[in-house]
Parts: sequence; structure tokens; C-alpha cells
Amino acid sequence: MQAFFGLEVTGKLDEETYELMQKPRCGVPDVGEYNFFPRKLKWSKMNLTYRIMNYTSDLRRAEVDRAFKKAFKVWSDVTPLNFTRIRSGIADIMISFGTKEHGDFYPFDGPSGLLAHAFPPGPDYGGDAHFDDDETWSDDSKGYNLFLVAAHEFGHSLGLEHSRDPGALMFPIYTYTGKTGFVLPDDDVQGIQELYGAGDKDPNPKHPKTPEKCDVELSLDAITELRGEMLVFKDRFFWRLHPQMVEAELVLLKSFWPELPNKIDAAYENPIKDLVFMFKGKKVWALNGYDIVEDFPKKIYEMGFPREMKRIDAAVHIKDTGKTLFFTGNKYWSYDEEAEVMEAGYPRLIEEEFAGIGDKVDAVYERNGYLYFFNGQLQFEYSIWSKRIVRVLHTNSLFWC
Repeated sequence: MQAFFGLEVTGKLDEETYELMQKPRCGVPDVGEYNFFPRKLKWSKMNLTYRIMNYTSDLRRAEVDRAFKKAFKVWSDVTPLNFTRIRSGIADIMISFGTKEHGDFYPFDGPSGLLAHAFPPGPDYGGDAHFDDDETWSDDSKGYNLFLVAAHEFGHSLGLEHSRDPGALMFPIYTYTGKTGFVLPDDDVQGIQELYGAGDKDPNPKHPKTPEKCDVELSLDAITELRGEMLVFKDRFFWRLHPQMVEAELVLLKSFWPELPNKIDAAYENPIKDLVFMFKGKKVWALNGYDIVEDFPKKIYEMGFPREMKRIDAAVHIKDTGKTLFFTGNKYWSYDEEAEVMEAGYPRLIEEEFAGIGDKVDAVYERNGYLYFFNGQLQFEYSIWSKRIVRVLHTNSLFWC
């Protein structure tokens, strides 16, 4: 388990491993070396049937039907597979809700923990999917989203094992990724198409990929500290960098903050107030630790920005001055955190104050009297006191690449 999730392999139940074990997850073991069951089990036909044997009381029957139909469509959109529901007889994929011992020698464990499991293609139980009815099932973020869990389990029903990619649908840990607009990640598309080939009806020609920290083309969306830990945002993910971590950990943004957008424009920490502020479009969220502060999100114009401003590109708090700098386009503002007002004389041009870093900033953080500006694939180490660039690095050097 430790090796599968990229943890240090100690063979002991340390804090990180215990924390991982407590997260809601799929009941299929993480034993596959690749993304497939042994021998690449798959169906020998493209037209498959499914039957819903019973229902949870948490949702209306029509909602359950829609969730399962939508979950099958995730896979039929990218393959030649077709799924037809039958209401009697034996289907290829039999779907049921059960609790504890439910007839297949793989008992559920009550609320949370194991959410569901499914069997790979084959006879008897092959392809069948079982859902723990001790869970609270929903069609949104409350409890566990039936569509998302079902789409994952049906991946197993079709022959996919768990993926080590934290952005993949087939990653074993449950994460709510939003109610609408789900697009199957690229890792899952590659896996299922290796088994069944590509379809001709994919409505989403672009499937989200998981960023690689050592990619020479890497650029960042935002960066901030949170109580000594550095958070580096890219697309729907962020890396966690901590002095006690062997290497950066990549996680989905929604796995920590389901209420936040899928992507962040800018972020900064005010250590005096013990708050982290995150920006997306015209909104700002305040976080105390990992909890969103009451009465947020708010509009950024409430901080003194022009009402017509559409977004913040980057932000950084300067501890020695108590000021926070906000960057948008080719300009920047200075915000007095104690007085909670924008300073007079702003905005100013970035190039006039920070010569050489370019006319835009993707992300920025401060450490020991230096500002680290990220612009595309480059990182500029800038001395606050001498007001000059000290070093120019690749963006991925942040991860020791």
C-alpha cells in the first residue's frame, strides 16, 4: 500500500499511512502492477447489458437510474462499447446495494471506509458492481456522489485496475470533483482504449492530463505557504512541499476543499492573521488552516480593486512590511493588511519596480528577503533590498529537478 501511494516504504503503520487508510475508497485491492487486471481481462463483445437489482433509499429511483446511465456513458463516449439496461434476467453487469456480508465473500465495513467494489470481466460475479448501502449516497457533494463512485466501479467492471495517477478516475481514493462538467481524465482514456480501442463519438476531444513536476515546459497557476507547508497550484491539482516530506505530494484541489473552484488564479498567506487567501476570477476565499472562513467567498472589489477587474494573477505577502502585493496583467497593487486598504499611488507597472522579470507574473512567493517570481517556464530570484534579480532558474527547479 505504501509503495502504491508513493509513501516511504517502512512496513510500519506510520501517521501518513494511517491517515491514508482512513480515507473513503474503493474496495478493490491495490495489487495491480499496471492499470489492468492480470492478463488484461476484458469483455469479448462491445454490446454489454446491465441490470439494477435494487435501490438505495438515499435517492429517488430516477436519480439512481440517471447516475448509473451517466456513469456508463463516461466509458462509452471514448470506446466502441454500448451499454443497454435490462429489467429481468442475467445481465453482463449486475448492480446492487448491500451492507456488511452481502453474498460475495467481500463484506462491506459500514459507513465510510470501503464505498463499493466491482469484479473484472468474466463469468458468475464477473463485471458485477456492489455499493455499500450504509453510505449516504447523493447526486452532489453531500455524502458520496453515486455517479462518481459508479463511474469508477464500472471501470473495474470493464477491466481496469486502480491507477497511481491522483488525477485519474481510477485512483482508489474518493474525491468529489464537482456536480457538472465531468470529463474523463487522460490516464483513464489511455487505459480503457488499450483494452477496447477508441470510439468515434467522444464529445470531449481534450481530456485533462496530470501535470509532471519535472516537465521542462511547466508553468504555475499560484503558490502560497500554509503554516510552514508550501502549496503549489497547477490546473486542478496542487503539490504539497514540506520540510519533513521526502518529495512533493501531488493531490487534487477538490480532495482538500470541495467548495473551492477546480482551479486557482492566485493565493497568499497572512501569517499574522493565520489566514490563506485564494482567488478565482472576481472572488476570494479565506482559509483558516484547511477550513473556509465563514462569510466567504467575497468579491475582490471589497478589498479595494476596481469593480471591472476580472482576476488576480498572483499575490504575495511581505512579512517585514506587512504589505501584500497583487499582480494582474502588467500592473501591481500594494495592500496594507493592518489598515485593510489599498495603498495610494497604485497600480504601478511591474517592469518599473521589478525590472527584468517580464510584464506578467504567474505566481510568486517570498522567503528570507527574496521574492521568487514565476513567469512561464522561468523563475526569477529577486532581492527585495537590492532591488535586482539575483538568479534565473527553470520553474521546475522548485521541485529540485
